[in-house]
Amino acid sequence: MDLQTLATVFTNNHMPSVVLKNKEDVLAYLREQIVDESTVAVGGSTTLFQFGIIDELRSRNLNFYDRYAPGLTPAQIQEVFHHSFNADAYIASANAVTLKGEIVNIDRTGNRVAAMMYGPKKVYLIVSASKVVKDLDEARERIRRVAAPKNAQRLNLKTPCVQTGYCMDCESPDRLCAFETVIKRQAIKDRIHVILVEEQGGF
Repeated sequence: MDLQTLATVFTNNHMPSVVLKNKEDVLAYLREQIVDESTVAVGGSTTLFQFGIIDELRSRNLNFYDRYAPGLTPAQIQEVFHHSFNADAYIASANAVTLKGEIVNIDRTGNRVAAMMYGPKKVYLIVSASKVVKDLDEARERIRRVAAPKNAQRLNLKTPCVQTGYCMDCESPDRLCAFETVIKRQAIKDRIHVILVEEQGGF
């Protein structure tokens, strides 16, 4: 299935979708979608840094709940997470999407997936073509082999997958895989926007 066909599947699931070529196109799209003075929040995502989205949000005339702002204490980060549920726009990525238009994620604290499902007025998911898989089984396998180990490494967690490169379904206190969610359809039509990108980005 090509990306344009998958975009139609997502749109039919009440999640409007577009196919964009690269990060420049993504930034241009977000500029059109998110107006000045909006409140904006983001989920934890390597993709957003690689595509220049964090820098873009910081440079614009927005009320940006910046979870990555230097010097934030853990308590302040939690406050940012709580404010994020009332944002006009929430930008994140996904660990995998299926050909049936399902959005599959693993989360440690749950703030990212919770905001995807409920709260912010609009949600924009930036998903590179490398995250497209056939079905839920392949999505979970991708998460075990790619997303979870790489994110555990990124976050400097002390989990077996950091060493093995594969999810061990561990009992570590640092376990990343606490929440598994599958979004199949959006009840509030047009709330979630899925931006499929040909350029590689994220895990």
